[in-house]
Amino acid sequence: MGRKASRARWRWHLAGAVLLAALLAGGWYWWTTRNFRPDEARWPDQGVEVAAADGAVDFGAVKALGGSFAYLDATRGGGRGDPAFAANLAAAREAGLLVGAVHSFDPCVPADRQTARFSVLVPRDDRLLPPAIELAALGSECPQPVSDAAVESELTILINQLETHAGKPAILKVAPAFEETYGLAARFERHLWLTRTRFEPDYAGRPWMLWTANAALPTLAGEQPLRWVVARR
Repeated sequence: MGRKASRARWRWHLAGAVLLAALLAGGWYWWTTRNFRPDEARWPDQGVEVAAADGAVDFGAVKALGGSFAYLDATRGGGRGDPAFAANLAAAREAGLLVGAVHSFDPCVPADRQTARFSVLVPRDDRLLPPAIELAALGSECPQPVSDAAVESELTILINQLETHAGKPAILKVAPAFEETYGLAARFERHLWLTRTRFEPDYAGRPWMLWTANAALPTLAGEQPLRWVVARR
């Protein structure tokens, strides 16, 4: 009985040690992923994407953290613009950051209406970075489902109109589900903005220009975790 009890205790101790090691490894992986920022030596151009939902952001602190630019969510579909856009634009510029605007494409809304909203809120200003068009919403989610061909057609119109307003080519901010559904990254010759925390994304089949490397980075610059973005030179 003594040997059996000793072996049982040894097995329990071993199982406990393995469990503890697994918990420590999981905690380390969670912490490093949560606080991940790409190496500045490799990726010197870094910044943030900001919207009203992120709360107050200290763009001076973003600058101090090594940020050189900020993309600001401006409009979504044909609805009202982001209420913090104008204030964030002024604050980011005052902090010495380059600034760009993001429009979220809504396949349920005609391109003309979306362009009209963007053009009213976002000034025609050569100092602005190229506009970014976020592609995440799917036509199948519309009250009246929109065909793949119609989504591509309206997106083509929207790209052309926003580029005319901005005077420079747009960047396509493509979500994984959107690319999986439509596969448009190969058909639009525009720079890409992809998203994947910690690991470089490759789901678009070609290199990215912007990369959201951490979708929720805790920093002293904001009340909420910020979307930390890297630019490829």
